[in-house]
Amino acid sequence: MAGWDTSNPRDRRTPGDPAEEAAAFRNLCRSSPWRWQSLRFEYLDRPLAVDPDAPAPAPAPDRVRAWLRRPGALRLETADGLVLHSTTGINDSRDVFYLGSTRKTWLLPPQLVTPVYDDQGLVRRRPEAAYGEPGFGNGRFAAALDPVELAGNAPVPLEFPNSNAVELGPVIEVLHEGRPALEAVVVPNPGYRPLDPGAPLCRPGRNLVRIDAGTGVCVASRWLENGQEGYGPEEYGHWLRILAVDEYMLDDLFLAESMNLTDVRRHISWELPAG
Repeated sequence: MAGWDTSNPRDRRTPGDPAEEAAAFRNLCRSSPWRWQSLRFEYLDRPLAVDPDAPAPAPAPDRVRAWLRRPGALRLETADGLVLHSTTGINDSRDVFYLGSTRKTWLLPPQLVTPVYDDQGLVRRRPEAAYGEPGFGNGRFAAALDPVELAGNAPVPLEFPNSNAVELGPVIEVLHEGRPALEAVVVPNPGYRPLDPGAPLCRPGRNLVRIDAGTGVCVASRWLENGQEGYGPEEYGHWLRILAVDEYMLDDLFLAESMNLTDVRRHISWELPAG
């Protein structure tokens, strides 16, 4: 897993208006629920920062491997294959849940409702839906998978530009673990509302964030304000490496007990009797 590489070629995503680039960045942050259904990735609950001239670091011992299938199935393993977490009850009946239902209970998953798209196919305005990603540890894990907290559900009125969740610096295009991503230095505004106030994607002051261009996932964050509140830039943030998108994932991967289902992706040999 590579670190922050200052030798990474960083060119402007488009030669257009900076306001258009900022709008595209925010729209990408809103788009995750409609850009993938399953994700296999590696996750570190801290940023990586290495000398770009140094060899690639060895796999971190605190790295976890994750398999996620929406709407709520998650499996986590250590680098050595020890299972840390596996979702159970993904096929349980929800009749008791709906018996004491509220209006929010009946919201549809975001994949079943249609947002307002921009000309690039990114989400400009998110509809009301049952959002939420499975989490583990702190809320930053789930927030990284759907980083809408960096943009809000819709653009703010032109008359109140400072009501954006974060102020954006120049948006540039980078490669993150071999995948195209958008990177920007952001500063939270008073209207910033993180998913988990105890573990936000952005702390007060300048933060460097990267959003994967294909999935809308926040693949990296790093706080740049050194020496404040006991955190340094090497200590607060996260790093995520996407390994596969929209792979077929069996229920067996997430259940406590195997259902002995056949993985249809693998070749099945048939033995024919002689003669």
